Amino acid sequence: MLMGIWRDARPVERLSYALGAALFTGGLVHVVVLLVTGWTWMGPLSLRKAATFGLSFGLTLVTVAWATSFVAMRARRLLLGLFAGASTGEVVLVSMQAWRGVPSHFNFETGFDTAVSMTLAAGGGVLILTTIAFTVAAVAGTRQSAPGMRVAIRFGLIALLVALATGAAMIARGVIASRSGDPQLAYTTAGALKPLHAVAMHAILVVPVVAWLLDRSAVRADLGLKLVWSTVVAYAALIALVAVESIAGVSPLAPPVAAAIASVVAVVVLATVGMFALVEGVKRQRVR
Repeated sequence: MLMGIWRDARPVERLSYALGAALFTGGLVHVVVLLVTGWTWMGPLSLRKAATFGLSFGLTLVTVAWATSFVAMRARRLLLGLFAGASTGEVVLVSMQAWRGVPSHFNFETGFDTAVSMTLAAGGGVLILTTIAFTVAAVAGTRQSAPGMRVAIRFGLIALLVALATGAAMIARGVIASRSGDPQLAYTTAGALKPLHAVAMHAILVVPVVAWLLDRSAVRADLGLKLVWSTVVAYAALIALVAVESIAGVSPLAPPVAAAIASVVAVVVLATVGMFALVEGVKRQRVR
């Protein structure tokens, strides 16, 4: 199945897949360095940030390139190229600053650091604008694909917008706090929204993959659509719960009992439907 995606990919998609794989690999390398050296995983100077950016943007770039291949739009090649360039730039600059031992965001200590921080903010703007364009095109219409796939892609892109908007809010709050003369407050204030940013960012991976697997299985179309909708509802509920906790300042590791139960139910639904879709998709391919 995966080889078929690569074989049928357009040049800009293959480039995005290659860049995404490189970013993800770079993230893994940073994880290994952290484990081997015992360097700290905490704080704005940790290589953890380079690791998480590499892993997250690597996955997101590959997923967006794949998911938007189902979206009909004239300027997709340009937009995907911009998205790929901005994603790569974000990871490279964050990694560079991490190895220099200085913060990548909210750092206005020198002219160079200020330029890096502003470039990262501009890159975030490019990501938001291109994702808006992808989302509008997905809502307006898609290529010939199953109804479940259309629902999944639309939801995934909307969730990605929520993640990117959250990232923009984090940067804005951090810049205000940093400019006020308290850099440490900038990281504390911005970090409160990290759980929402992380959870919403990867809906574009989870939900469309479930829909894609179901579409390639022997599951009836009507049942497949219901399963996709159940995945959408579960993931939307999870995003909403994390959003309330983040805004209220509640630690994701110590949520209220009701919120914890609801989160577990949502995760169980996602895991159950995802496993069912994987088993059925693989079973159909073996039969073929």
